[in-house]
Amino acid sequence: MTDTNTPAGAEAHATADPAANPAASPATSPATNADGAQGVPLSGWADYFTDGLTPVPLMLILRGASPDDAVAAARQAWSAGVRLVEVTLESESGLPALEAVVRAAEGRFPVGAGTLTTPERLRRAVDAGARFGVAPGLDPDTVAAAERLGVPFLPGVATPTEAGQALRLGVSAVKAFPASILGPSWISALAGPFPELRVVATGGVDARSAPEYLRAGALGVGVGSSLASGGALAELVPALSR
Repeated sequence: MTDTNTPAGAEAHATADPAANPAASPATSPATNADGAQGVPLSGWADYFTDGLTPVPLMLILRGASPDDAVAAARQAWSAGVRLVEVTLESESGLPALEAVVRAAEGRFPVGAGTLTTPERLRRAVDAGARFGVAPGLDPDTVAAAERLGVPFLPGVATPTEAGQALRLGVSAVKAFPASILGPSWISALAGPFPELRVVATGGVDARSAPEYLRAGALGVGVGSSLASGGALAELVPALSR
């Protein structure tokens, strides 16, 4: 894919330190219009997340971290080859951490916001610098707001009904949440009736279970900040890289 609004393709090697080689890092500063839209159409969202999860199919999720801790964890992830970092916004208190990670990324890495359950929360995240959005559920109004803003959006699904609704909305990349309850077999079973759907497993995924979700057909997995400390993430990345 050549769209400069999406993360870079799979040519960067997973073991390289992207912080030391900006040319190998994803492009994260898409052109914006006067309304703040970032220019990634709905039809490009699935490819955006596919590129961001290649060759390292991991997304780091930072929940409830202080700005300093969030930046430290994000830098560990970037150094390990992880491209996508999500800072969750359960409330306004998460905005300082999001803003700090966006500044630390210096336009070289895609930083997104999670728990975007309303259009208003999505807009606040975009105003804080988020380049993509993630939600635990599927809200058509928030999907529509993301489409208007041109912001790649990954809504959550937990049933075949929700998966079908996502596709009817034009969304072909979703997150399976909570993955620890659904299990890897749910993802492989979902591929039967919905082969075009790309699924990112998040919620309770750890170093032991991450490979199981990928073997079941997941596009990638979201993991918590606990794996960014003590070298666990750096050990996991080579084992999962495509």
